[in-house]
Amino acid sequence: MARDYSGAARVSGSAGTGKTVVALHRAVHLARANPDARILLTTFSDTLANALRAKFRCLVWNEPKLGERIDIHSFNAIGQRLYKAHCGPVKLADRKTIRELLSAASKEIDGHKFTLHFLLTEWEQVVDAWQLGCWDEYRDVARLGRKTRLPEAQRAVLWSIFEKVKSGLKAKKLITHAAMFTELAATIIKTKKRPFDFVVVDEAQDVGIPHLRFFAALGADKPNVLFFAGDLGQRIFQQPFSWKSLGVDIRGRSRNLRVNYRTSHQIRMQADRLLGPEVSDVDGNKEERSDTISVFNGPPPTIQAFKTEAKECQAVAAWLTQQAKAGVLPHEMGVFVRSEAQLERAQTAVDEAGLSWKVLDEHVETEAGHVSITTMHLAKGLEFRVVVVMACDDEVIPLQERIETVGDDADLQEVYDTERHLLYVACTRARDHLLVTSVEPASEFLDDLMA
Repeated sequence: MARDYSGAARVSGSAGTGKTVVALHRAVHLARANPDARILLTTFSDTLANALRAKFRCLVWNEPKLGERIDIHSFNAIGQRLYKAHCGPVKLADRKTIRELLSAASKEIDGHKFTLHFLLTEWEQVVDAWQLGCWDEYRDVARLGRKTRLPEAQRAVLWSIFEKVKSGLKAKKLITHAAMFTELAATIIKTKKRPFDFVVVDEAQDVGIPHLRFFAALGADKPNVLFFAGDLGQRIFQQPFSWKSLGVDIRGRSRNLRVNYRTSHQIRMQADRLLGPEVSDVDGNKEERSDTISVFNGPPPTIQAFKTEAKECQAVAAWLTQQAKAGVLPHEMGVFVRSEAQLERAQTAVDEAGLSWKVLDEHVETEAGHVSITTMHLAKGLEFRVVVVMACDDEVIPLQERIETVGDDADLQEVYDTERHLLYVACTRARDHLLVTSVEPASEFLDDLMA
């Protein structure tokens, strides 16, 4: 946390190894060591930024002046704030608008079979993410993370669609988040006015291309300016891409955390089976998990499949009741499902246990006396003594809707990887007890958990 680095640095480690704690202490150390510096502590969502603020207040409650020099915001929140200050007012296009523009443009172009889902992901992950401005750039782009092969003739058709979307955005005087970060980065480089002296990024595995371009502009080549904390095994929102290509090279300045403080040895060992002993990024940086250790033991996870949803709910209710009788309080229990479509199953199970519950939204605020119910995507940053991961059915995880939209085997692998990561994130929210349930046929991932 107090070490000096000659350039950008990253600390990694599996769930529960204290990466967020390291990020917090790194920000505080930089503030103490540099009395006139401004520090940005950031993460990918408002939800996690709120959680960081709460932890930060506990850390520096007796040093209010220190806290004044550390700004804690999500990527998009700080991006909008700085854009308004350095570039002017901004009107951002939401996903619904982009989808509508893509749909309209697609219908104007004859002779193609590209689905709206493919167009949207190609736009978000390639054209918009890399801010491609002309046909030559799209024709030649490597499309890292988008492995479906596209001959030049197909790319030409796609570009004709994307050009119409760009025109539509311009007509509405809208820009995308990616465009906002790209322009902001260019402005910072041009004016040489850096709004922050140091940047600490938590949950760095979900940094996107435009975000990293912005961070790089703040000083990727300067000592100690950029510090990242993350776990490639928990990447659930972003496609993989080369950090080095954007000027952020962490080789030789990367460290893996080995000690798990949150999750029992038994839960960690089984959850790690979803990912394998080693995870690597596009630039070849490796995160090894085989030598991670937990500081305490507990019972092994329970993994069960049932004939019907009713029987699953009854079993979960009985298990939660047993935990409550053993002294676990309702707010120390969490129930996770793959998506909103399965929330009702979780609610039914908790009702049958006679416990009060709260469905967590993007603010992820737990409530005393209530079992927390939410989706796996909102599990980041949460921790419970007791966790149930329900509805791990075949076609639920991995989600059949995602699989059906895939046009290439390589893209299918990416879907499977991120779905595995989702389940891993949910399971590793548990400290002492974990129950994973499904209705037959169960997800194939449960075979790996039990292997």
